[in-house]
Amino acid sequence: MDRPQCGGDYEQTQKASVLIKAVLYIHVLSATAWVGGSLLLFALGILLRDRDAQKSVYAHLGPIYGYFETFWLTLLWITGLTMFFHFGIDEAMAHAPGSHLASLMHTKLMMVGVITVLTAIHMYIAFKTHTAERTPLEHLVSRGSSMLIFLLNLVIVWYAIGIRDLL
Repeated sequence: MDRPQCGGDYEQTQKASVLIKAVLYIHVLSATAWVGGSLLLFALGILLRDRDAQKSVYAHLGPIYGYFETFWLTLLWITGLTMFFHFGIDEAMAHAPGSHLASLMHTKLMMVGVITVLTAIHMYIAFKTHTAERTPLEHLVSRGSSMLIFLLNLVIVWYAIGIRDLL
């Protein structure tokens, strides 16, 4: 079957469609790695009751995990912002700030911002104290930020589903 004769617009549309699907694929893959890693560490914290075993596992896994998660969080930001502008969500938020899409997106962006700050704080403490004992405050902030990141991840996935339903 012959393709409709629409000039260069058809090819450009097809290329844009393939590119944005690739961006979405990378975004979903990045979210899977980011949230999956969070789930793994959460499970280890619960399942490893022996404190020495926990320290040993986190001592070996922690630095690798920090770089792994930084990579995926960076990709999430890049691909998320790409889709944000591609789908005109910036325009929707500017011209229809009371819309359901704008509300969901605003809340999701705020949570992603909070997760990014919490991740930076957590990583700072983790790398600073990797081979040293943490103070009670460092321990509290590190554990608290990890728990908040974990919980916010689950909420963000829910918001992402709601946003995708509207696009």
